[in-house]
Amino acid sequence: MSASFLSFDISSVTPEHESPPADRVISGNPRFTTWNLEEAEAGTLFAGVWESTPGKWRIMYDEWEYCTILSGRSVITEDNGEAVTVNAGDSFVLRPGFKGSWDVIETTRKQYVIKLP
Repeated sequence: MSASFLSFDISSVTPEHESPPADRVISGNPRFTTWNLEEAEAGTLFAGVWESTPGKWRIMYDEWEYCTILSGRSVITEDNGEAVTVNAGDSFVLRPGFKGSWDVIETTRKQYVIKLP
């Protein structure tokens, strides 16, 4: 396939393991695994697959993120109290300025594309 086509095949990508900063964790012990498939436009565009084990933490977005949930269940709550449950098959965008929490109820895996300002 050409260099202009990106498949979300993670079989040959070495995953990165991390967790949210301790001061953002609200409950549980969430652990992230990320398979970065793309970093382009001088480090302002990213694409890949991300997975988290159960737990809840504060999120604050300065970037645009498009996601499709591949498996699991999470609740994303905005600071104004509006909560959305996302499940496998759901797609959405988190816009710059979004502040709230991400609560992984069942280990959640998503595909993502992130665009920094």
